[in-house]
Amino acid sequence: MPKHKVYVTDECIGCNACVSACDENFYMNDDNTKAKVKKDVISDAELAKNEEAKEICPVEAIKIEKVKG
Repeated sequence: MPKHKVYVTDECIGCNACVSACDENFYMNDDNTKAKVKKDVISDAELAKNEEAKEICPVEAIKIEKVKG
């Protein structure tokens, strides 16, 4: 089963858009300034919702890479 690595870069502005799109995997840090991921490796089944969050990020801070192997 293919897997994908998801992470949020330092460019995150804390707008909460990713959490609105995919609260299954994104949440805001304790002071609500940066998004974080609950799971940094996701399956193909989880990819669509994470891609949606990536697409609506206004600063392109969400990255998704296919894990080799």
